[in-house]
Amino acid sequence: MKRYLLITAIALAAASVQAKDIVDTATSAGEFKTLAAALQKAGLVDTLKGPGPFTVFAPTDAAFAKVPKDQLDALLADKDKLTQVLTYHVVPGKVLAKDVKAGPVKTVQGSPLTVSTSGGVKVDGANVVKTDIVADNGVIHVIDSVVLPK
Repeated sequence: MKRYLLITAIALAAASVQAKDIVDTATSAGEFKTLAAALQKAGLVDTLKGPGPFTVFAPTDAAFAKVPKDQLDALLADKDKLTQVLTYHVVPGKVLAKDVKAGPVKTVQGSPLTVSTSGGVKVDGANVVKTDIVADNGVIHVIDSVVLPK
């Protein structure tokens, strides 16, 4: 019996050590189905499974629901535009909440996001509603709206 318990404990410890990348972390959270589908359509899944590190400002399914259906459908049908929008939500490096500073931040897309810290953290006007969801190749901060490059 002791041997069985020891083997079970080792197996559980090994399972908890296996880290997840940004895509797997977002997928397992359950509130990013639209984002996961968009990443797939844009061909960005392998990139965000890469070594990074990345900081992703991830819109929830509720955030995507704020986009009018015809506009969202058009965006999902245009791979180039979708790629531009999604990479605008990604910043190179791992930026934890304690390291966030107000001002422009260059995105993977190339245009800067504007971060403000008065009255809570905002990214281009989208509220950061949850921070520091750590993955093995970066970090996710949850936002309540989809942000668009300028």
